[in-house]
Order: sequence, then C-alpha cells, then structure tokens
Amino acid sequence: MDVGVVAQKGNERAAALAGTVRDRLETAGAAVALDRATAGSLGTDGVDVDAMAARDLVVSIGGDGTFLFAARGARGTPVLGVNLGEVGFLNAVSPEEAVDVVLAEVEAFRVGEATVREVPRLAATCDGWESEHAANEVVVQGDRRGHGGGVDCEVRVDGSPYASGHADGVLVSTPTGSTAYNLSERGPLVHPSVDGMVVTGMSMDAADGMPPLVVAPDATVSVALTAAAADAVVISDGRDPHPVAVPTEVRIERADPPMRVAGPDVDFFEALNKLE
Repeated sequence: MDVGVVAQKGNERAAALAGTVRDRLETAGAAVALDRATAGSLGTDGVDVDAMAARDLVVSIGGDGTFLFAARGARGTPVLGVNLGEVGFLNAVSPEEAVDVVLAEVEAFRVGEATVREVPRLAATCDGWESEHAANEVVVQGDRRGHGGGVDCEVRVDGSPYASGHADGVLVSTPTGSTAYNLSERGPLVHPSVDGMVVTGMSMDAADGMPPLVVAPDATVSVALTAAAADAVVISDGRDPHPVAVPTEVRIERADPPMRVAGPDVDFFEALNKLE
C-alpha cells in the first residue's frame, strides 16, 4: 500500500501530525511519501504533490484549501481529509482520531472494503485551452471587478440563452463549491446528494437580472464575453488566473476524472452551522 501525505504549508501542527501519521503507517508496513514542503519542515525528502497521483491513497491534513490542493495532485486517487480548519466541508476526520482512522482506511483498502465517493469537477475550455479541473467553481470575470470593471456577457445553457448583460463575472459551481465562493455571491446552497451545477451571476446589473440557476450535471454552460473589457480571466478554484482576450466564449462542463473522497462522510448540516 502506497500512501501520500499532504499537510498545510507553513502549519507546524499539520506537519507534526503528518510526521506521526507517516511513522505509524510505516510501522504498519505501508510505503509513505510526504509532500516536498512538509518533508522539508521535518528534515527529510519529499515529492511533488503531482506525484501523489501514483499512490493508492492520499491523506490531506489542513483545511478545505489543503484538501483541494492535494486532490489536484492526486487526480483520481482517493483523498482522505483531516480537518485542522474551522468548517471542513471536505475533511471529516478530527486530528485526535486521525491516526486511527487513517490506519483503518488503509486496512480497508488492503482488503477491498474501502468506501470511496465521487465528487464532480468542472473544466473550462476556450480557444484550445483547458483549465485545471475545479472541485469548487470556475469563475469567468473581467480582469477587475467593481465600478468601471466587469464584462458584458451572454450566458447559455446547452445552447439556449439564459441571461445577458453587464456583470463582474459569472460563477459556475459544483454542489461542493456551493458553500464556498458561490455562497458569498448569494448563490444557493446545494446539498451534496443533489447532482447538478450552479450558475450564479456576480454583481450583475439589476436591470439585466440573472437569478442563480441549478442545471443538469451534464449541461454545457457557455459564457460569451462581448465587450466592456479589454481582457478577462478564467479562474479555477481560486488559483492560476488565465487571461482571455475579449470577445471570446468560455465553455464550462463536467470533467473527468471526478474527485474521489475516502473515509467517513462529513455531516453537511454540522459544517453549515460553523459558517459565520
């Protein structure tokens, strides 16, 4: 059994717990690789997070951001989340029970009894380019927000027009991402058992109107950027803004492979109660 461990960068508590998890796993006969930053803080060698895709299981120690970072490198490899953050929609395991849960999960994988659930990811395409796959959301927006910024856009779902007008941008999220940036833009909460995508206008002019819309999971959402900005950007899970020249069209669709989540389920409503 090959296990990768990714800890929140710059968090001494996360690094120490990663070292403990590594030691216990190695005692149990597993091969363990730490991410390079965590390994460096512990005085040993590590691997790039992208190398975690070759492992059987990845353990993320930190908040939801660390989980998403680990999952990007893991690709389709299952990720188990240990929660050191405040809310934890993706991390179901407390630090106090981390070692026991990780050991139990590794044993379940060994005997073929592990339960892994799949969580959808999204990808944006534009002019031959494809974004990093997003577990939370894809944002298409002007190169700056607010007065004097934004873009003129037309939103279509499976080719049918839904809304058009001036906005800071358009956000398309998964159910997982509905509790993140989407919620701050007044989009709806979506229970993780509901399969679909959420389309939310970002500060769209009131005269244009664009109520948030939940569409089918296999829908194609296209955002045609027409004017009012020299440039726009496409952002995947808050990382790596990719500039695109206006006019253009960005298409957002479900991507493969999905994110695969190992370990116990998060109590969605308990996590909601932690939101401020």
